[in-house]
Amino acid sequence: MRRVYGVDFSGATDAGRRIWIARGIVVDGRLRIEVCHRAADLPGAGGAREPALGALRRLIATERDAAFGLDFPFSLPADLIDAGTWAAFAAGFARRYPSPEAFRRACRDAAGGRELRRLTDSEAATPFSPYNLRLFRQTYAGIRDLLAPLVADDAACALPMQPARPGRAWLLEVCPASTLKRAGRYAPYKGRSDACRAARARILDALEAVEGVIVPADIRRAALDDPGGDALDSLIAAVATCQAIADPAFPGPRDGRYALEGRVYV
Repeated sequence: MRRVYGVDFSGATDAGRRIWIARGIVVDGRLRIEVCHRAADLPGAGGAREPALGALRRLIATERDAAFGLDFPFSLPADLIDAGTWAAFAAGFARRYPSPEAFRRACRDAAGGRELRRLTDSEAATPFSPYNLRLFRQTYAGIRDLLAPLVADDAACALPMQPARPGRAWLLEVCPASTLKRAGRYAPYKGRSDACRAARARILDALEAVEGVIVPADIRRAALDDPGGDALDSLIAAVATCQAIADPAFPGPRDGRYALEGRVYV
């Protein structure tokens, strides 16, 4: 079993303060969370997007025996991809789309103004199309600034579009909201109200009691006290990643739509 990371991602200008990273290991069949912190706390990061994403890239590149669950779309609907492989799509992404706005505009133009969804979006019940107004910057930064350079440097494998090779970080697309929905535990939990805090507590209780996750008291407190729910999302992302790589069928099929569009592991 590899080390497991859950990353609640952001493409915002202050991404270092918005991205949360949880790390865990499996002990006696249970996921034990070791740390949970903002990307700004990584060496050389800070609050701004570019240095924070650079620090996250360095972390991933050095953790060659780890699996990272990242909550942004790894690809687009097949009808919007003019490359023969996902690797070619990622390699040409920055050249084809010079800015997040150009990316969203090109996708909408190619789709006739519609917001198309991938096969995996329908299967996992993700909230948005990859280029939805609320998500397109996250998709853009994730593919351009994380996936493409890591794959180009042969430092990581994006699954299931690429084989799960040893000696490389494994990158999995996850969606905390979909994971909660699949388990029947989704309820509004992002906000400062007492009701939202209580919902975060119930989710944490279920992770510990039902999923068997070991969450230290200080990390539980941080997840409860974060009104945006980002710390909690990183924990859910780590759980989804752990469950995915423990599945005997992992990483699942690489043929058909998944090979180009990617797959959300929930």
